[in-house]
Amino acid sequence: MKFGKLGASGIEASIIGLGTWVTGGGRIWGEEPDDAESIRAIHASMDHGVNLIDTAPLYGFGHSEKVVGQAIKGRRDQVILATKCGLWHADARGSLFVEDFDGHTVYRSLRPDTIAIEIQDSLRRLDTDYIDLYQVHWPAIPPEKTPIEETMACLNALKDQGKIRAIGVSNVSMDELETYRSCGEIASDQLRYSMLFREPEADILPYCAKHDLATLTYMSLEQGLLTGKVGLDRDFGEAEWRSNPDWNPWFKKANRPKILDLLAGWRGLTEKYNCSLAQLVIAWTAAQEGVTHVLCGARTKQQALDNVAAGSLELEADDIAKIRADVVALGAPR
Repeated sequence: MKFGKLGASGIEASIIGLGTWVTGGGRIWGEEPDDAESIRAIHASMDHGVNLIDTAPLYGFGHSEKVVGQAIKGRRDQVILATKCGLWHADARGSLFVEDFDGHTVYRSLRPDTIAIEIQDSLRRLDTDYIDLYQVHWPAIPPEKTPIEETMACLNALKDQGKIRAIGVSNVSMDELETYRSCGEIASDQLRYSMLFREPEADILPYCAKHDLATLTYMSLEQGLLTGKVGLDRDFGEAEWRSNPDWNPWFKKANRPKILDLLAGWRGLTEKYNCSLAQLVIAWTAAQEGVTHVLCGARTKQQALDNVAAGSLELEADDIAKIRADVVALGAPR
């Protein structure tokens, strides 16, 4: 497993991180998680070199944090623990984000009073007295758009108190990222990025590379689509995230044949590197300019082990270029 710095924080984290959105469960995933298997997946990741574990209060409305807390009990010193703040559902403070998210109304709130509650709740659920990387989950929006200066003052105070070691942002625009940086030290930016969603290559990724910011990419396997295991016969429930064409139109059955053909065309590469498609895709993602860490979800121990192996996979420059050319030739989904 290779490791990389989280910006200027001095924290070293595995380039493959374990993302635990699926660990929280809920209707958006189509089935409830097996908590015992989730813990086995976390342990397998840790046993094979992963020390970066990313979670959030919204994932299962606290359930993911609780499971992660159980899994790392007695091994806290082996983990770079990342969680988030800013998506609030206890009351109507903040600005409406999603009216019905797994039965909850969710608001974007980066007010100091809600952050003060969120950090204490996360520390309790994770059964720890500090968070290594505390990230703003989504930026504030009108009508209650808390100024970034106020949010950062709160986060810097938490850092001074020893409750967090480093501050990260997520899902921010270029302007927001620059404003956050002007208000204090930012270690990382978490963003959606994959070979099918390459918009951050135009601005965010080069900016982070230039300014020594770590990047934590999520959905780099596009929720399993790029593993080659989502066939034409796979159906998703109406409430599942993967049935939402606005989130990822490649999941539409009319578009899946192009993805399956693309992946089939890399059979020679998986044989060359003795790897799975998932490992090939993760390794390609990690090799892109500005990408420092790739977050990968895992329902099972075996999925976790598959992801971990990508952390030591080095692709040749010609093969990285070939994969990019194939993806570009894919064009846009219908």
